[in-house]
Amino acid sequence: MTLLKPDPIGRTALAVEITNRLRQMVLEGQLQPGEKINEKALTEQFGVSRTPLREALKVLAAEGLLDLIPHRGAVITRQSEAELAEVFRVLAALEGLGGELAAEQATDATLQEIKRLTQDLRRTFEQADRPTYFRINQAIHNAILGATGNDTLLRSHELLAFRVQRARYQANLTPERWRAAVEEHEAIAQALCSRDAERSGKLMKEHLLRKFHSIRGKAQD
Repeated sequence: MTLLKPDPIGRTALAVEITNRLRQMVLEGQLQPGEKINEKALTEQFGVSRTPLREALKVLAAEGLLDLIPHRGAVITRQSEAELAEVFRVLAALEGLGGELAAEQATDATLQEIKRLTQDLRRTFEQADRPTYFRINQAIHNAILGATGNDTLLRSHELLAFRVQRARYQANLTPERWRAAVEEHEAIAQALCSRDAERSGKLMKEHLLRKFHSIRGKAQD
């Protein structure tokens, strides 16, 4: 693990701040699957004690990004292709349903916000700004699911989404796939704004399945 120069964190919401930084390190591949967390090195890097760091590790363990192993410590999880296939297929079905319901239930204001976010997504792609792209991408998916007004769908989706967030972040690795993902989002936004429930659902489901296919073979067995 390559450590950065010390970058002390303020006292406010310390554990949350550390959680966010560690999560980003895992998503971006700075911490690799199977790698053991070096608590001493991270406390020095962040300028904190082990207490807030360990609180952050518990959160990331709950999200499925690492395992807390007795007598060994925290280890970044490995995900097999079979596990990812299972989760992505269920998520694709849920997001397909989400697209249908959002086209029927979303307010005009929400649809315009999704359209605006999709335009922002295009700009981050053109600027090759992956971290911002990923945040906007998540905001779009959350906005679509939130527009359904279906709490059961939201809870079911949330339970699974944590298990594949690292794979989703790393899915658009090639310029070709990244461009295709943006175009898929633009088609989804258009279908939603047209209130075409069937097409919205179909595009949402296909978008998730294509994302999975783009990472096949990259999972850690």
